[in-house]
Amino acid sequence: MAAATIVHDTSEAVELCAPCGLYLKPITKMTISVALPQLKQPGKSISNWEVMERLKGMVQTHQFSTLRISKSTMDFIRFEGEVENKSLVKSFLACLDGKTIKLSGFSDILKVRAAEYKIDFPTRHDWDSFFRDAKDMNETLPGERPDTIHLEGLPCKWFAAKDSGSEKPSEEVLIKVFKKFGEIRNVDIPMLDPYREEMTGRNFHTFSFGGHLNFEAYVQYREYAGFIKAMNALRGMKLMYKGDDGKAVACNIKVSFDSTKHLSDASIKKRQLERQKLQELEKQREEQKRKEKEAEEKQKEEERKQRELEEYEREKKREEKLRKREQKQKDREVRRNKKQLEKLQAEEQKKLQEKIKLEERKLLLAQRNLQSIRLIAELLSRAKVTSLFISEANEEPSRTKPFTD
Repeated sequence: MAAATIVHDTSEAVELCAPCGLYLKPITKMTISVALPQLKQPGKSISNWEVMERLKGMVQTHQFSTLRISKSTMDFIRFEGEVENKSLVKSFLACLDGKTIKLSGFSDILKVRAAEYKIDFPTRHDWDSFFRDAKDMNETLPGERPDTIHLEGLPCKWFAAKDSGSEKPSEEVLIKVFKKFGEIRNVDIPMLDPYREEMTGRNFHTFSFGGHLNFEAYVQYREYAGFIKAMNALRGMKLMYKGDDGKAVACNIKVSFDSTKHLSDASIKKRQLERQKLQELEKQREEQKRKEKEAEEKQKEEERKQRELEEYEREKKREEKLRKREQKQKDREVRRNKKQLEKLQAEEQKKLQEKIKLEERKLLLAQRNLQSIRLIAELLSRAKVTSLFISEANEEPSRTKPFTD
């Protein structure tokens, strides 16, 4: 789907659901084809941009809302142009269709053909003939008859519940918007089903060129009249959103009737069964993941315990090694102290022995001195006695001499 474009003129907008800010605006597109001449000079080419600017200049006072190249070949360039209002389409076609363009540097004239854009939208004949000719459809059953509209390219933001804080579309908002045409029997927004992509193999999240997230939806009416009213209202229209600030934007949406029995009871039941299977499978996967996670955590816990045990053993060995080292140091210190003590004791013993020897020598000397003194005293005593004896001996003759005379 094309990106949302700003709408400056909302005079032709038709209300779809005013509380939701949704309206329908006529598609005002046209197809413009410019026939190209045969290029005779090699290396010379026609500028698509120049042709586009000439087309813009041909519409005089009016302007295109958008003008883009849809196809470019050697024979022609095809443009798709869009204007603000349906009433301007005819005046634009009058200014363009059958006219010619003269480009600078080229002698040939470029012919312009313009026509109103042919909208790809199913007619009543299309769905009537489809359901009439379909062999596998039972028109008495809901979903197997023309009662379901298939919409693609709906902007998610425009159908999100207000004040929900989410940009996801809401089935309640979808029902509120389309119940205008008749009572709704059922709706389905595939992107809201988390299992749908896996069930169908399709991606229901699509983006427009502006980067906005779009979605597809199915709306089933209870009565055929509601389906007809909705299809007639949506034919040739684009979806417009008007914000609280009054600014409006519009985007093209694709509308078709459902030909796949999407909202038939059988299809709904089939999807429910597939969803249940997927839910069971998801539960099994989650259970398997849980078991794997538990096994992984258990293994991690065992590895952690093993690491802690190894670390404990290493720490124990380190402590034992450290203890032995400390013990060795203590033993060495004890031996060293013992040696030093023995050395000190030996030195003390030696000093004591020397002192004893010195004292013994002193004692010996004192004894010898004493003996010498005694000997001298004895000698002196004997000398004295001898002296006395001699003296007495000398005195005795003198006492006996007178008698001799």
